[in-house]
Amino acid sequence: MVLKLQRPILVGGIVLSFGLWLAQSAYDSVMELGEYTLWGAIAFGTGFWFLQQRRSQNQESLPRSTPVDLAAVENTIAFTETIITQLDQESEARDASARLREQVAQLKTELDRKEITIAVTGDKGVGKTALIKALETLYSNSQPWPDLSVQFQETPGLFTVKDSGIEAQTTAMDIALGSDLVLFVTAGDLTDSELQALQQLSAPHQRSILVLNKQDQYLSTQRATVLQTLRQRVLGRLDPEDVVAIASNPAPVKVRQHQPDASVKEWLEPQTPDLTLLNDRLTQILTQEQQQLVWASTIRAMTRVQAQAKQELNHLRRDRALPIIEQYQWIAAAAAFANPVPALDLLATAAISAQLVTELGDIYQQKFSLSQAQEAAKTLGSLMVKLGLVELSTQAIGNMLKSHALTYVAGGAVQGVSAAYLTRLAGLSLIEYFQEQEQSETSPNPQQFNPEQLTQKLKQVFQQNQRAAFMQGFVKQAVAHLIPKSSQPQPLLKKPMRYAHATRTAVSGQLSA
Repeated sequence: MVLKLQRPILVGGIVLSFGLWLAQSAYDSVMELGEYTLWGAIAFGTGFWFLQQRRSQNQESLPRSTPVDLAAVENTIAFTETIITQLDQESEARDASARLREQVAQLKTELDRKEITIAVTGDKGVGKTALIKALETLYSNSQPWPDLSVQFQETPGLFTVKDSGIEAQTTAMDIALGSDLVLFVTAGDLTDSELQALQQLSAPHQRSILVLNKQDQYLSTQRATVLQTLRQRVLGRLDPEDVVAIASNPAPVKVRQHQPDASVKEWLEPQTPDLTLLNDRLTQILTQEQQQLVWASTIRAMTRVQAQAKQELNHLRRDRALPIIEQYQWIAAAAAFANPVPALDLLATAAISAQLVTELGDIYQQKFSLSQAQEAAKTLGSLMVKLGLVELSTQAIGNMLKSHALTYVAGGAVQGVSAAYLTRLAGLSLIEYFQEQEQSETSPNPQQFNPEQLTQKLKQVFQQNQRAAFMQGFVKQAVAHLIPKSSQPQPLLKKPMRYAHATRTAVSGQLSA
């Protein structure tokens, strides 16, 4: 059993303190030395523990790419077609779904293809171009797999520090994920950025080989050390055989030749590229895993089609959901504005929120019973109070209404506008929440209600809708709904409270009707 120290500073300090106490009985001068030793050992132990923790985190962040089979491909295709069918059923225009079905049909025909694309990616200056040239030269003379067409594609350099660097890196990752096999080239130990790039490639069943290029620049002992370090870095993500060292364009070697006349002739002799380990690994993978590479690429391509279909479906559902949110936000505003009793105001707001949950759930195929909708509405209201959204929005709206004398003297204006604003926040949060709660391949049924995830969406929506310009526009729009222009006299009323009472009575009559 291996004992893992969770508190290295505490353990190291206690052990060393005990040792120094024993030594003090024999040597009086050890006390001073022990103090420096103690702090030095603590610092060393802390640094060693931190490095070990960081290395273990890096290793844990690189999950192994799981192999795929035909059943996984068929499940992905079926789920993609299900989403497209939903889009067909909910959309009047069939252009988007027809285009997506064409992509699915095309991918089905490529399940037995005999063409393999290998992407060569990595940082700038690691020798990607030279590697492709050396591989093409090697396989132009003799190809180990005659029934297979292999093409190499170079990606833009990763981590390029330019204005278009982000676009270049995105393009590089798109090319890599669109290929069947990736050669990730490096010229030394991996940086944190390179580890993160490998993590992105590991998630979607992407087969990769880590290639240490320019091995001729290292001594033999250094070369073995760097190679072992790389294998340790990607432990759990890549097999040791998938980390190879090559020299795609080795530096020429200086040759000295002594002539009969005692003179010395020197010249630079070009060296042949050393691709032995990479060639052996490529031959093995393309011979034994050809079909799995194609299936994995099909799954990734189908996943991209799914994303397009979900995006179209989300746009469609959002267009249907926004009018419902707007309808209920004005109902909530009218109820709060017209109701002078706070308890009845809260009761009406809860009923409105529960109905909003039910109708939005129907749009996003998330069925709620009455009790479930009431519980979700209760949770939503509780989250708003705990996050301080009610207080913040009421204060902001109250300050904005002070500039509008007519609405400020109407006692229920702040409550009405706040109710509308909070109802809108609730509706938009539910939209964002439902979009992530849709069925998946592994879970065809909607997931259980998740308050933690809803909390994150509520925070996100509130941050997006608390800008001053938006708040001012919303308050102006809310005032127009609460107090119609035809009822607003041009001069300021001498008896504002009577007007406020009359307005509340009128709004109450509209709600009753």
